[in-house]
Amino acid sequence: MSALEPVRPSDPRIPVSPQLALRVALLGGLAMAMFAIIFFRLWYLQVLTGEQYVQQAQAARVRNLPIAAPRGQILDREGNPIVSSRVTNAVQIVPTALPPAGRPRLELYRRLGALLGMSAAHVQALVVRERQAVPYAPVTIKTDAGRGVLTVLAERQTEYPGVVQQPVSIRAYPFGEMAAQALGYVGEVSKQELKLPAFRGVAQGTVVGQEGVEYYYDHYLRGQPGEERVEVNSEGYPVPSSIAPIQPHAGHTLQVTLDLGLQKESEKALLEGIEHARAGGKPAVAGAFVAMDPRNGEVLALGSYPSFNPNKLAKPLTQAEYSALEGSGSASGPLTDRAVDGTYPTGSTFKPITAMAALEAGVMTPGEGLGAGECIYVSTKPFCNSGHTDYGPVGLVEALKVSSDTYFFEVGERSFYHGNIIQNMAHKLGVGQQTGIDLPSEFEGLVPDAKWREEVNREEESCTRRHHGNPCGIVAEIRPWSVGDNMDFALGQGELLTDPLQMAVAYSTLANAYMNGGNGTVVTPHLGKQIDEANGGLLQSLSFPPKRHVHLNDEDLSLVMEGIHDAASEPGGTSADVWEGWDQEQDPVYGKTGTAEHAGLEDQSWYMCFIGNPQHPIVIAVTVEQGGFGAETAAPIARLIASQWLHKPEKFVAGTSKTL
Repeated sequence: MSALEPVRPSDPRIPVSPQLALRVALLGGLAMAMFAIIFFRLWYLQVLTGEQYVQQAQAARVRNLPIAAPRGQILDREGNPIVSSRVTNAVQIVPTALPPAGRPRLELYRRLGALLGMSAAHVQALVVRERQAVPYAPVTIKTDAGRGVLTVLAERQTEYPGVVQQPVSIRAYPFGEMAAQALGYVGEVSKQELKLPAFRGVAQGTVVGQEGVEYYYDHYLRGQPGEERVEVNSEGYPVPSSIAPIQPHAGHTLQVTLDLGLQKESEKALLEGIEHARAGGKPAVAGAFVAMDPRNGEVLALGSYPSFNPNKLAKPLTQAEYSALEGSGSASGPLTDRAVDGTYPTGSTFKPITAMAALEAGVMTPGEGLGAGECIYVSTKPFCNSGHTDYGPVGLVEALKVSSDTYFFEVGERSFYHGNIIQNMAHKLGVGQQTGIDLPSEFEGLVPDAKWREEVNREEESCTRRHHGNPCGIVAEIRPWSVGDNMDFALGQGELLTDPLQMAVAYSTLANAYMNGGNGTVVTPHLGKQIDEANGGLLQSLSFPPKRHVHLNDEDLSLVMEGIHDAASEPGGTSADVWEGWDQEQDPVYGKTGTAEHAGLEDQSWYMCFIGNPQHPIVIAVTVEQGGFGAETAAPIARLIASQWLHKPEKFVAGTSKTL
């Protein structure tokens, strides 16, 4: 090569600079590292976690639809079914099988709506709503369409493309309105209810108890839902699949303390009594009763009128329909359980409580004659007997027998100067406080006293100031608790508010103390008896201990019980005519009438009684709103309830009941 020949950079004879060699080494190492990362990542995905991603891919194609579990049965105390579940066919639409959108689909909605008694717009709205919530699931249009509709759909399938029938389990109340408030009803859980602890973990759309024992024992009755596993395509539509469903487990069976025969006859007696009162010119707008075992608080029968059919509430109602069942303001509707949530003065049925308080406090002696004259006066205000009758000065037993108001007005007047002795006795026996019954709600009650009066006075004053001097009406007038207030209270009037259940507890306390030498218990009334497996085996016996034990002076209690026994058995007794012909030796009756006054309304009829059968004692509370005198309306109802319990067939007769 000549000296003038040019030098080529790529000539291998020329050495590479150290800087270039370093760059080449770095680039090569980086390339190797990237290759190693990609290699190991692919190895990790395909070898180590390949099965996991396959499972996730499959899961992304599967949707779980809940399969509702049949609710458990509700049985009466003898094991007779009173609430069950039945299988029927629901009418459903499979969205993927519908005709094309537009006129063909709307025509289908019109045909189906006409068959089901629904508008085409309603059917379309249901489809749109459910497809937005669960696009891969069939849409239920009607749960219980009836055999005729289902037959038409089966015979004319080509006319209803995409419409199918699906077996579902629905709640059945074979006795309709019977014990409806106590048993309750069911419905789909709402968004608000899903926030409650009672429904924690419950899926939206689940049918749950809404009232009564259906609500209180829902955890047992609801069962365990199953799952239908639906495979869907990339667009979220279901495709044919062989994935087996997970079957639901039926709910447990609840046995209650109600006696089916007694419940039926008690409700019949209440209706007959209301009809009798109406025939006599009384409005008799509503009523309620409680029959209870005074030894342990088992509720044998419980009813409220007007009632409702829970079968109808198993299906969606319009807001207007539901509002009519609820009622408004002071006009409670059929959903209100007046036996448990009524708000009533009691009239003279409260007198045995007043008598026990006065005797134990030494306010008067049993033989002391009180109440002479038609009326007694405080200042210039008269406090008079019903009908302005003059019983003369009478002792305690006679005062209870004839229900002398003037006697108990005097007792109330004297008690005013001894503190809250009547109020304390009422609380001691169970009035003015929740009983603890196994129902979702109950009225607490009101036993008024001087402290209560001070509190409502302050509320009225504060409210009046906020309304620029306009009275709020919390109380009629701002004043302290007075002698007259205590006198009215002693007769179960004034501001006293309670209900048949609380009065049944109070009389049960008197009754079981009387049977045990003065040592009594304030029972916890209850409807639940035991929880059974779906196959019939015992799961759990339900226990309801008494709220507390009480001791009443046995001599005082015997005098009170003698007075109300004479009232139901001796000539001149307020309910003796009602119990004419009754075997008082075998089944002694201790009964007290009550006629509670309401300003501007007809009097409310009350009757309380204890039937002292040694083997089958029973306490009965009956009230009829605007039913008139207790002996005319409520007492004959109570006798019919007692006769059913003791297997003595009778019929309702005005002011009395006669054996057939």
